[in-house]
Amino acid sequence: MTSENMIENAKYYINDEPYYLPTANEVEIFNTALAEKIPVLLKGPTGCGKTRFMEYMSWYNKRPLITVACHDDLTTADLVGRYLIQNDSTVWQDGPLTTAVRNGCICYLDEIVEARKDTTVVIHPLCDDRRILPLEKLGALLQAPPEFCLAMSYNPGYQSAVKDLKPSTRQRFISIDFSYPDADIETQIVNQESGLDIEVCERLVKLAEMTRNLVGNGLEEGASTRLLVHTAKLINRGFEPKIACRCAIADVLTDDHETVALLHQMIETLF
Repeated sequence: MTSENMIENAKYYINDEPYYLPTANEVEIFNTALAEKIPVLLKGPTGCGKTRFMEYMSWYNKRPLITVACHDDLTTADLVGRYLIQNDSTVWQDGPLTTAVRNGCICYLDEIVEARKDTTVVIHPLCDDRRILPLEKLGALLQAPPEFCLAMSYNPGYQSAVKDLKPSTRQRFISIDFSYPDADIETQIVNQESGLDIEVCERLVKLAEMTRNLVGNGLEEGASTRLLVHTAKLINRGFEPKIACRCAIADVLTDDHETVALLHQMIETLF
């Protein structure tokens, strides 16, 4: 990458080390994929650390990171680029994927299954030996440099026939499975992120484990590590633990009155 590109992409670099505590060999797997130019698929529930992991790997490898939050209305043009009217003329504006390819960035498509299915087809040529991005409106093929890396994430918990990755897409990637960390690791994470007393962090993690046991029996998902950090920050600011747990965990996870009441009972038991 040229010095001009380095300056141009300064805003995409993560200069300060993000706090990330590895739970298995995910760092080694990602670094190997990066070296071998293999795209990476991150699978795991909401708030388990997938995005933080990508930020950490960007910092660790000193590679610029461009993140795209996928949604139902995301189009191919949103990713690749489009012509815009400017001063009575049309000019081409690169989308985030094209910017990443041109400049050798890591491009992270967060919650890829939320995007329209026809949108994901554009990434196929980038994910095999060709490593090219077709720019149909420009009549050009953009060759990805060795530094470019494509990573995507999705939550298998919301998997359905409507929102799922095609086999033709999945088999272009290696997969790293994320789940909630073991209790001791999760306690360290909550403590580090919030500064809350370790003993209270242990209780929060215990509460999270109890909510995760309700998945399929009143809850779609249990409390994430992210929710625990939010709760811990409230407590650290002086809120009573019971109030913080109700506001940041119980009342966030569900609107069902019976399930909320059950969660409140759990909170009363632990705090």
